Amino acid sequence: MPDGVGMRVLLVEDDDRLADALTTALAGRGHRVERVVRADDGLRLKDRCDFVLLDLGLPDMDGLDMLRRLRRVSAVPVIVITARTEERAVLRGLRAGADDYLIKPFRIMELLARMDAVARRSVPPPGRPPAPADPAAAAPEIVQAGDVRIDLRAREITVAGAPVTLTRREFDVLALLAREPGVVRSREEILDAVWGDAFLAASRSLDVHIAGIRAKTGRPGLVRTLRGTGYRLGVED
Repeated sequence: MPDGVGMRVLLVEDDDRLADALTTALAGRGHRVERVVRADDGLRLKDRCDFVLLDLGLPDMDGLDMLRRLRRVSAVPVIVITARTEERAVLRGLRAGADDYLIKPFRIMELLARMDAVARRSVPPPGRPPAPADPAAAAPEIVQAGDVRIDLRAREITVAGAPVTLTRREFDVLALLAREPGVVRSREEILDAVWGDAFLAASRSLDVHIAGIRAKTGRPGLVRTLRGTGYRLGVED
């Protein structure tokens, strides 16, 4: 949203003086700024912003680690702002998924210009069809996986014709996989979609729910684990 159109900017910066100056300058351009000091707070608020300004020297986590985790689940534009001047640090930031990189100290007007440029690049080119507002809307209502029948609309599942009762979250996990049976979903994607937190500290909860799906259906292969990648819907051999 370039050229003066206000954005929701998430500022992840532990320097109070710089944060105050940036907040004032960005507000003057019509942007709404939410400032946090810690990386974990930034990850938690990732869905409430249109743009991220990210310092790398954070108290709880290196900013590059936060950026890598953010990029697993979000394409939100990110400009890294840091005192690290080494070329290797700059390259690491860009390879980790930053859209641009500014070395402190920098001029506010340069930051604003770069934000506009990054925002313009983030707008889909003319002629590209927009993504559907709800990807699930195009999914089939009934999915068959071997003798397992999953009714996504009615939220019902049967195995060999017999009904099986899953908890709400167990069904939500299974439904996410069933909507696109051939697609592998990462742990972060599933946690983000079902729990609303891609970086849930107690992510073992996902393992428990998948174990519940396998046990209650009696079909261990219904949810396939791809080591180091994620999960997809499976069909019993």
